[in-house]
Amino acid sequence: LAVAESCTGGLIAKRITDFPGSSTYFRGGVVAYADQIKIELLGVDEAVLVENGAVSEVVAAGMARGVADLLNTDVGIGITGIAGPEGGTPEKPVGTVWYAVSVKGAVRASHRVFSGDREAVRERASQAVLRLLYQTLADGP
Repeated sequence: LAVAESCTGGLIAKRITDFPGSSTYFRGGVVAYADQIKIELLGVDEAVLVENGAVSEVVAAGMARGVADLLNTDVGIGITGIAGPEGGTPEKPVGTVWYAVSVKGAVRASHRVFSGDREAVRERASQAVLRLLYQTLADGP
């Protein structure tokens, strides 16, 4: 398992490593806060990012696939969003988060608009992506 985080800033990796023995399945993570890191390190296509915005399904999916490739894992998580308090637009208000799980290249993505302050958005987003991870793995191939 590997994670690529933007708006959560490492919170998902922290939650995963809170459990003893996580080193048996968690390889590591990347905090890809800047768009250039998403592009240069994770391989997100720059044209796709510009066209869709950093907070989009295709970018979250690209981050999940990219971190799995980068860290040589079967499973990758990607998450990107607007935690606030500023940065929202009418189309993508504060609290908008896209997240994705890639298993051997197949991606399942979802998005939510979370309410609350910056910390609440980050907490809720990290919980949501871990639920998606669990559901994806439980559903099997």
